[in-house]
Amino acid sequence: MQNKSTLQEIEERFDKDVERFSNLETGQATMLDSAFNLDLITDCIQQHYPNLSSVLDIGCGAGNYDVKLLSRVTSNPSVHLLDLSQPMLDKAKERVSPLTQGEVKTFKGDFRTVDLVENNYDVIIATAVLHHLRDDNDWETAFVRLHRLLKPGGSIWIFDMIQQNTPKLQEIIYTQRYGNFLIHLKNEEYRDHVFAYIEKEDSPRPLVYQLNLLQQVGFRQVDVLHKNLCMASYVAFK
Repeated sequence: MQNKSTLQEIEERFDKDVERFSNLETGQATMLDSAFNLDLITDCIQQHYPNLSSVLDIGCGAGNYDVKLLSRVTSNPSVHLLDLSQPMLDKAKERVSPLTQGEVKTFKGDFRTVDLVENNYDVIIATAVLHHLRDDNDWETAFVRLHRLLKPGGSIWIFDMIQQNTPKLQEIIYTQRYGNFLIHLKNEEYRDHVFAYIEKEDSPRPLVYQLNLLQQVGFRQVDVLHKNLCMASYVAFK
């Protein structure tokens, strides 16, 4: 863990990548089924919360999920955008502000420590962000905080990289099959590049670990939306 990227290093990488993260058609290309999950999650939120009033997007990037969600809802929710990267926040606010009459506010920093109002959000969106957590204490602290930020009946919607519990399955699903996906996306050099920055920057945990922990910290119900190899989307209700 001591050799993993710092939050500052992660921030600096994303500062340089705003335009790539602004593409609604592809989403984040290295995330399997990225565009599919963008559509799936925002559709589920819209149908589950027809009178949606408040959204928090942690690790919002350039705001793709918020743009897509606001294209579906008519309730003009407030949208709070949180990210380590100021250029990402600037782009997200620029794109989101014209789409709702609700408050659009940005927060720069780590979602575990930024000053946010508890019991305040119908929905929290967390896509491609939790894999930056490190040890068990990090994960528990994060899930406890997210639970406290939600209103009763609120929910968190997650799409992220995961690991397998079984080492051999991790080899097959991640190294072999996800590796082949990256080769087909570009080439072997690109696969090695992606694997290198995942090893340096990310600390994904098994899906079962995360679902169990969500329930342990107080979420009353969890559900899996979609899984493809080492990527999964899932939801937890307070």
